[in-house]
Amino acid sequence: MTDVLLRTPEAWPVPLVAAGAMVTLAVLDFAGAVLAKEWVSGRAWAGVAGLAVFGVLFWAYASSLRYSDLATVTLGWIVVLQVGIVLLDRFRYGVTLPTGKWVAVVCMVGAEAYLLLGPAGERAGS
Repeated sequence: MTDVLLRTPEAWPVPLVAAGAMVTLAVLDFAGAVLAKEWVSGRAWAGVAGLAVFGVLFWAYASSLRYSDLATVTLGWIVVLQVGIVLLDRFRYGVTLPTGKWVAVVCMVGAEAYLLLGPAGERAGS
């Protein structure tokens, strides 16, 4: 069953592959959400396309677990998605957040970065 999962060349550094997977997952998640929004707006084709995008998202997620831990991939995906959504709101839709909310965003992203990049804990059974 693992033959259907995506593979990268052995020469590619694992951190680069994991980071690429996180960005890919965030882009797919964002695209699927936009398609879901279009579907509820009455565009039936967008529902079918959204299902396909989320199917690819699941496949890419499963494939990414070859190269990184579940928590690392998931948190990285969430960080990239959050930053992308905040930037989209700011630059595409003109949403202006008060300074306090920007401070909260920076604190949340900083905490998530620490979870991703901070010291690793010990594995069970080690």
